[in-house]
Amino acid sequence: MGARRLVVLTTGGTIAMREDAPGSGAVPRLHVADLLPDLPSGLPEVTGEAFCNLPSAHLTLELLWGLRQRVAAILARDEVVGIVIPHGTDTLEETAYLLDLTIASDKPIVLTGAMRTASDVGYEGLANMRAALLAAADPQAAGLGALVVLNDTVHAARYVTKMHTQSLDTFQSPGWGPLGRVEGARVIIACRTAREVIPTARLETRVALLQLAVGMEVDPLREALARGVRGIVIEGLGGGRVPPWWVDDIRAAIGAGVPIVIASRCPSGAVGDRYGYAGACRELAAAGALLSDGLNGAKARLKLMVTLGATNDPAQVRALWA
Repeated sequence: MGARRLVVLTTGGTIAMREDAPGSGAVPRLHVADLLPDLPSGLPEVTGEAFCNLPSAHLTLELLWGLRQRVAAILARDEVVGIVIPHGTDTLEETAYLLDLTIASDKPIVLTGAMRTASDVGYEGLANMRAALLAAADPQAAGLGALVVLNDTVHAARYVTKMHTQSLDTFQSPGWGPLGRVEGARVIIACRTAREVIPTARLETRVALLQLAVGMEVDPLREALARGVRGIVIEGLGGGRVPPWWVDDIRAAIGAGVPIVIASRCPSGAVGDRYGYAGACRELAAAGALLSDGLNGAKARLKLMVTLGATNDPAQVRALWA
């Protein structure tokens, strides 16, 4: 085995953006070498590789799965001790959760990014890269799955979400809190979390995500089913409730073999309730709907894609979801 190695796999995002001319708008321009000018001392050898250089809103599911495959291949190399992935913040939490859910390696996977471009005063991208590298090299990060490290804070992929459109402290883990911090050259992991891994060779991309609001008609659900989706995630109201006129269509979809997952549009909290009225979560569960167990709608969508990629059997889908 060669020297211990950390790999930086770049994907683009704000951390890799600058303006070509004042007022022109920032676009992806920075590459691996631009993100690694001053490495912390004591790190393993650091090497870089470009996967893509895109805003994260431009990522497709095909690219996302390709990234997952590349990360798995890199981590399978004996000399690699961890990987750092600079990424756009818009969809960073989804990429992190997919990697967490589908890669069984105990080696650290750390995603980071920036809220300011390299053309902005106070660009924090290099500081976030430094913290991410320190976290990826630290033995405490082993076995924690995918981590998100920005603003010197370490978050678990399952719980973290982007909470603010502009703040440097945008990434939070509502209801749970961070796992730890990076303070100077020291990584502090104050708590650990169990992770879930679902083996799959592919994503089932035909999964819809619907968010409810007061008085919504059931048309979006019917239109998704008419398009031939293989699964649907519904971000319900409160603890996972829907208007009563949605219930029959949800029951019919489940009966036709299309799994329905109930999440909540609330930023934190598990779905479930004590209510007995029509459209309450307990009625949906009794009809066969799967519950998101605290995952937001975007992550529940990915988990359903992974689950359906692993099996089409309804009983096995339910077993994997539990």
